[in-house]
Amino acid sequence: MSDAVQPTAAEVRAAADALKEAIDRHLAAVERRAAGPDTDTEAADAAVFAAFNEMAAAGEAYDELLYDVYDEVTPFEVPETDGGAAYDGPDEPEALSVFIRRDYTLVEPRRLLAQAQRIAELDPDSALAGGPDADEPGGRSVQTALGVLFGEFDPDEIAGRHKEFGLEEGDATLWVTVGDEPAEPGEWLSAPFDSVDPERVVCRFDISEAFEEDDDLESED
Repeated sequence: MSDAVQPTAAEVRAAADALKEAIDRHLAAVERRAAGPDTDTEAADAAVFAAFNEMAAAGEAYDELLYDVYDEVTPFEVPETDGGAAYDGPDEPEALSVFIRRDYTLVEPRRLLAQAQRIAELDPDSALAGGPDADEPGGRSVQTALGVLFGEFDPDEIAGRHKEFGLEEGDATLWVTVGDEPAEPGEWLSAPFDSVDPERVVCRFDISEAFEEDDDLESED
């Protein structure tokens, strides 16, 4: 970067002041929304949402200038959507969709089968319980055991007890997207994940060992 376009210390200070003002505006919007029962909920939500976006933009601008001038970073991170796509959804969304992906590695098949067996014993006709389908292809199989477990427990409970089921956690992500209107019953069931639009992602939360490895490398540096 040439001297002509190199940011100055004054610009960093101005960006810091802008961020402080954005934080104050966001807090004020949150406080107004929580003021009482007479608050216009929709208008208050829109004000908080707008203030959040302004604060995020101000934080990102300050972070970039701080790094350019002082080679320092902030402890804050603004979540990005797929490829950093800008949000292009409605300001006041009426419909939300939550997309969750959790990866697992099956490290102890015997433990998985044992847990599924305990559940299936409550059903005398189950393949895993020794019912009429026990000798059929897939009977007492890992595939059958997974069907039993995921049919019995919700995904959050399996995530919390994954070691009991012989599973090891991998990467995970959760995306919250907005829509223009609620979907019709059964509308997207044939292809539930085809409708993800990166520009409609309000926020996302990622869990990955890759982040821990990056932190370790930075610590070593």
